[in-house]
Amino acid sequence: MDVLTAIMTRRSIRTFDERPIPEEIRETLLRAAMAAPSARNAQPWQFIVIDHRATLMEIAARFPNAQPARTAPLGILVCGDLSLELSKGYWVIDCAAAAQNILLAAHGLGLGALWTGVYPRENRVEGLREIFGIPDHVVPHSLMLIGYPAESPEPVDRFDPKRIHHNRW
Repeated sequence: MDVLTAIMTRRSIRTFDERPIPEEIRETLLRAAMAAPSARNAQPWQFIVIDHRATLMEIAARFPNAQPARTAPLGILVCGDLSLELSKGYWVIDCAAAAQNILLAAHGLGLGALWTGVYPRENRVEGLREIFGIPDHVVPHSLMLIGYPAESPEPVDRFDPKRIHHNRW
């Protein structure tokens, strides 16, 4: 699948079948995440790979926005490591780029994925910090839920020329 097709056809998947994700595909997703651009090439990210069913169920039970964790065979928690940041505050953008790469790589590999927001919601940040024993200098940013899709939402054209300004507002 070419990159524009991937961008235009990727959809959020909220229901997954139970097939596990092979290790080589997990590594490919993480390689894609780490290929993201980052301010001053700091790469201020850390990743927690979650495939323990009880942990995914705990996440679904504690966080209403993460209900799809009930069926997802895999989660990747994208975290910002403040000790690695070279340009203060840019870790948020850098981790978002890594999260987007995971979404596109998953889609290109025939998987479905859902970007579940964590940062800046303090209850989500602190709840995930507690579940995973994350140190204070690392901030949970996004929870990516991944699996083989059990649904097929149609692509949506979101292009809106009213949102485009040329040379001035």
